[in-house]
Amino acid sequence: MGSGSSVNANYKYSLQKSENAFKAAVLIQRWYRRYVARLEMRRRCTWRIFQSIEYACEQDQIKLHNFFSYLMDHFTPSSSKERDFISRMFVSGESFKEAELEKYCDYESMEVPDSYTGPRLSFPLLPDHATALLEAFKQKQQLHARYVLNLLHETRKHLKQLPNISHVSTCYSEEVTVCGDLHGQLDDLFLIFYKNGLPSPSKSYVFNGDFVDRGKQSLEILIVLFTFLLIYPKEVHLNRGNHEDHMVNLRYGFAKEVMQKYKVHGKKILKMIQNVFCWLPLATLIDQKVLVIHGGISDTTDLDMLEKIQRNKFPLQIKSMYSTFCEMSEQHKVNEEKPRPAQAPSMANRLEFSRWVRQTVQEQIEWCRRLVDISESEEEELTYSSVVSLTDLDGPCWTRQEEWKQILDILWSDPMPQEGCRVNTVRGGGCYFGPDVTGKILEKYNLQFLIRSHECKQEGYEFCHNRKVLTIFSASNYYEIGSNRGAYVKLGPDLVPHFVQYQANKTAHTLTMTQRISRVEESAFRALREKLFAHTSALISAFKAYDKDDTGRITLSNWATAVESVLHLGLPWRMLRPQLVRSTADGMLEYRSWLDDLAVEQRSQEHIQSSLLEVIYRNRSNLETIFRIIDRDHSGLISFEEFHQTWKLFSSHMNIELTDDSINDLVRSIDFNKDGNIDFNEFLEAFRLVKQSQ
Repeated sequence: MGSGSSVNANYKYSLQKSENAFKAAVLIQRWYRRYVARLEMRRRCTWRIFQSIEYACEQDQIKLHNFFSYLMDHFTPSSSKERDFISRMFVSGESFKEAELEKYCDYESMEVPDSYTGPRLSFPLLPDHATALLEAFKQKQQLHARYVLNLLHETRKHLKQLPNISHVSTCYSEEVTVCGDLHGQLDDLFLIFYKNGLPSPSKSYVFNGDFVDRGKQSLEILIVLFTFLLIYPKEVHLNRGNHEDHMVNLRYGFAKEVMQKYKVHGKKILKMIQNVFCWLPLATLIDQKVLVIHGGISDTTDLDMLEKIQRNKFPLQIKSMYSTFCEMSEQHKVNEEKPRPAQAPSMANRLEFSRWVRQTVQEQIEWCRRLVDISESEEEELTYSSVVSLTDLDGPCWTRQEEWKQILDILWSDPMPQEGCRVNTVRGGGCYFGPDVTGKILEKYNLQFLIRSHECKQEGYEFCHNRKVLTIFSASNYYEIGSNRGAYVKLGPDLVPHFVQYQANKTAHTLTMTQRISRVEESAFRALREKLFAHTSALISAFKAYDKDDTGRITLSNWATAVESVLHLGLPWRMLRPQLVRSTADGMLEYRSWLDDLAVEQRSQEHIQSSLLEVIYRNRSNLETIFRIIDRDHSGLISFEEFHQTWKLFSSHMNIELTDDSINDLVRSIDFNKDGNIDFNEFLEAFRLVKQSQ
């Protein structure tokens, strides 16, 4: 009996112990799930902050484009000199006549000194040249300007012979590797080649645009990619991205990078790159089943039209600015009457009407060319796209605006989960396309799925639209160290995607998940506080609308509503509030004190008032872009003539009558060091002083 009761007691004790252990495990599991859920929520909020600020900056870029477009619409050149200046400022590099570009970027006259220890290129290029370049760039060496211009010259010649849509087959190589945005991060490209192998006859690559901007080694990436393109023209394919555009490069750093690295020949290199970008193919088709484009599609995407248009005629700068300029020049009737188009034939005969439209448009173009002294003495070199156009004269006739929209949509668009297609108001360009739009395009062209880039993804890739749209992004740590992985995708003959993810930064590997999220979160909120500080005046006005009695206090709910009404970032402000606003017992916020704290955090120079610093924070990027637009030769200095002509453009917009002497006095007053030029610091200082006097 005693033995039995002892066994029973031990059994109950073991059962109780197991039950307690089970409860403890459940509690730990529940705590861990909550902990992970909170981390995930923090990660998502951080991600939204970064993306909202990034897209808002792109909106600013579009607004700046529109601002200059408006100026051009309302400015009337008074002389051929002014017309020449305006056309040089805003017309793309593609408009350079063939002989002019060759003469301007003449690399043969450049001598490479004996003291130069970097890599040397000779054409045609060999694999050893590519290997030497990779090793040189790893050692932080720089390629001589002569070789850079020679490489760009040969790349341009090659690209001009390519179709708008490249065709790749897995029959000739075991697999095709598709890489997304690199954005000047050379370490990511090195890691891709280390993991996946260098391009070769058995290793095909498609690089899907956005090679430049934001990162510090954009030019090196271009040099490497162009080198492999020339060595393996059948295995390496480059698509154009929305950042392969001169106006975008002025804002996001690539133009500045080139000028800093090549102070003597930088403007020649930039001009050639600008022209090369116009010739990059727009898309790639893999086995006629997978369409690779940088941005996306729209409900009007037409691959037949994309194959036939002359892509070099559509730089994505201020749209139609050159056309607008030609239309403006009509007012002056420069010794020539505008040709009157012949009477239009009946729409019933579509072929005859199509030919009439082409003839009329050609007459208008020739007239505009004569107005701005663009001669037709040279014969235009035949390219793939121009040959296609010539052989299809009896095909459908598209307007220039329709063709321009086709390119804009595939470079700027993003997918959305909802059905339909609508304007992409977040980026300011392209559209949002839904799964129904994707399905129709796939069915129309007998495709299996789309590969696109254009958006940073935390894991480096992401499927949407029932796995019919794949986003691939190859720049790791894009927003901050630890913010995201990079990835590339490999496709074999079965076209089943296989992904490889990576982190190019060694520090990211040593961080725990909590450390990584905390680091990225800190960076995101720092950027958000800068954004809030830059809109201090507008925020005060918004807060006062809720503070009817002028108490200096508003509810936290009203704070969130007011902040969104000013910044328009679409962020969950109530969720972000604990990181931005100190908690209060009564749920009220002293908004002036809160804004003062933001000013203290951002103030870097004691002698600058908060109001002035706020304006500079808000406008610095736009001011720097405007400075680079005016600085047409990319010298880092604005000449008196450049300032004089640009100020006439601005004064026309502002309805201010200024004499030439008044403008000369103004430019001399801004030239603080009296060296005959205006640098960016003088430009910014003049803006600050004007604001201070107000």
